[in-house]
Amino acid sequence: MTAQRRALGANGPLVSRIGLGCMSLSGVYGDADDAASEKLIHHVLDQGVNHLDSSDMYGWGHNEEVIGRAIKGRRDQVFLASKFGQIRREGGGNGVDGSPAHVAAACEASLKRLGVDHIDLYYQHRVDPNVPVEETVGAMTRLVEQGKVRWLGLSEAAPDRIRRAHAVHPISAIQTEYSLLYRTEAEQTREVTQELGIAFVAYAPLGRGFLSGTINTLEDVGGRRAQHPRFLPENFAHNHALAMRVADFAREKGCTPAQLCLAWLLAQGDDVFPIPGTRSASRFDENLGAQDVVLTAEEAARISATIPAGAAAGTRYPAGGMKGVFI
Repeated sequence: MTAQRRALGANGPLVSRIGLGCMSLSGVYGDADDAASEKLIHHVLDQGVNHLDSSDMYGWGHNEEVIGRAIKGRRDQVFLASKFGQIRREGGGNGVDGSPAHVAAACEASLKRLGVDHIDLYYQHRVDPNVPVEETVGAMTRLVEQGKVRWLGLSEAAPDRIRRAHAVHPISAIQTEYSLLYRTEAEQTREVTQELGIAFVAYAPLGRGFLSGTINTLEDVGGRRAQHPRFLPENFAHNHALAMRVADFAREKGCTPAQLCLAWLLAQGDDVFPIPGTRSASRFDENLGAQDVVLTAEEAARISATIPAGAAAGTRYPAGGMKGVFI
């Protein structure tokens, strides 16, 4: 299987339409084995997928270290994305820091952990409401000028902030949660990104696993998933019923539920780049197979109607997390 590629944004490089979100390689959804993670990344690259997405927050540096070891000697095969901006606060939730000094320091630390001289796509992971986005993107622009970063992105930024950032330096990609379960904010964001020629990178494209057909009881919910309102007992049955609608359609189409959901995202436009996460090579191959599931416009519309926008029960994050997204 050969990965399909498209230009990232109006003038960006060719990037695999389906990438690998690497967060789960740092113990977020259960224990991860570093050697197995490196082997998985090798397998991903062998399939022609070049888009690897990390963050300095995933395992607080661990994720970047694993990726750095895995891509050693294969840097030219990788479109490497990472993020900065979240900071650890002992005994509490994550903080954010979008100050120019932090931008510079965080990039240096990520480059060292990754073992590379540049990061292809560097995102502000979470908006810092206390620092004007113009200042943050100005500092990110200096990284581009220094050759440490190639393209710039923002994660979970609302449309007005995207416009302000883009006026300082071209933004190549916006990353926001986007799936059949949660898409209202993503679709509002895409109105702006499409206008400005910015790529849309869809994280959690399978609803954090809910849409994959593998989470059927509360006992299947583990790791950090248990913190997300969509999996709480009062919301689980409702959301599981929505996922089963997708599974029914997938059987009709002759593919897996995960493939159907990813194919639906790809059908939204060439600007959409899903980055499902997994620790399994077989699951990755299943996800990549979505690129061969061709949906007609009528089928895509039927799937959209199967789970209407806003139908999911529970917010995307717990209350504290919701304060830091789409702002």
